[in-house]
Amino acid sequence: MPGFELFGDSERKQVQDVLDSGVLMRYGFDGMRNGHWKAKELETALAHRMQTSYAHLCSSGTAALTVALVSGGVGAGDEVIMPTFTFVASFESILAIGAVPILVDVDDTLTLSPEAVEQAITPNTKVVMPVHMCGSMADLGALKSICERHGLLLLEDACQAIGGSYYGKPLGSIGDLGCFSFDYVKTITCGEGGAVITNNERFYENAHKYSDHGHDHLGNDRGAEEHPFLGYNFRISELNAAVGLAQISRLDEFLAIQKRNYTILRDALSKIPEVTFRRVPEGGVENYSFLNFFLPTEEITQKAHKALGENGVDACFYWYNNNWHYYRKWEHLLEQKSLGKLPKDIQQGLPEYEASDFSKSDHWIGRTISCLIKIGWTEAEVQQRAIKMAETIKGIL
Repeated sequence: MPGFELFGDSERKQVQDVLDSGVLMRYGFDGMRNGHWKAKELETALAHRMQTSYAHLCSSGTAALTVALVSGGVGAGDEVIMPTFTFVASFESILAIGAVPILVDVDDTLTLSPEAVEQAITPNTKVVMPVHMCGSMADLGALKSICERHGLLLLEDACQAIGGSYYGKPLGSIGDLGCFSFDYVKTITCGEGGAVITNNERFYENAHKYSDHGHDHLGNDRGAEEHPFLGYNFRISELNAAVGLAQISRLDEFLAIQKRNYTILRDALSKIPEVTFRRVPEGGVENYSFLNFFLPTEEITQKAHKALGENGVDACFYWYNNNWHYYRKWEHLLEQKSLGKLPKDIQQGLPEYEASDFSKSDHWIGRTISCLIKIGWTEAEVQQRAIKMAETIKGIL
């Protein structure tokens, strides 16, 4: 991770096909395309790889989450349960449709705690949205049981975990809906892009229409298409889809490199008794895009993170003080800072987050360091990195 590290001839060829045709839009202009439909081809390849009936591409992972929520019938005042550790896009997509993000604790998987989810359910709850952060998954068996028991939708945010699996099923395919991001720093990239996957035909029909101004996409005359409901523009371009089409054919290649590099680093740190690792639920397989480990205390973890950077070990993250990924730095959400007036459903529905107790999340995130696994590293470089990481952490302990 990320896939741009290994851009090559296959990406260039796919993009050149689009430039040669001159058609950069995914819909229409049939006669000019020379048979090239990159977005459609990528959707077919993605659905096949994810073992789902349907896939629909969007302009970003954030757009995909928004489209998925709307496609499932989520709207104003509905509550969506999400974790305290994620990317800001999680609550942005919820707020964008007038729904209410309900933050709940994570556990030692670094993802949604099923116990916390159960306690957070109210009559307004519509969706449980686990976020498979840093390459590994939530306890999907427990979460799926909760959703079935309460009649809720399970929406998997697998934006950082493509290629991972749970009891042999690809992450993103276990819930009612799943989402991916193909932005510039993901395991496979479109530059900018995202996707919704599902086995539910109604959700798919809603998704492709809603993300293109409500067009029904029936017939061959775009100007004559009907609009069964309101929509917006969350379309991906053919150029972006072309890059992704090349990259998805290389996913196994990227995953194999990530696993090799991850394993070398983990083996080195495993020899340090004070280092423990995030829990991967039984039946789960990471996509190996991050190595996530715990140190004994928050103070030691902060010192270790600082020392790693000073010793030239880059791409290691301490999320506890990160303003994109952890609730403690989300002042704009906690204080409801907005350019315009927020809808009353949001104003009245948002909990008093500044008074909320997320100490259980703090217990885990405050002791976590996550190291990005690059696919551009040579094996020798990873070996040297492993030695330096181990020596640095031992020096702190």
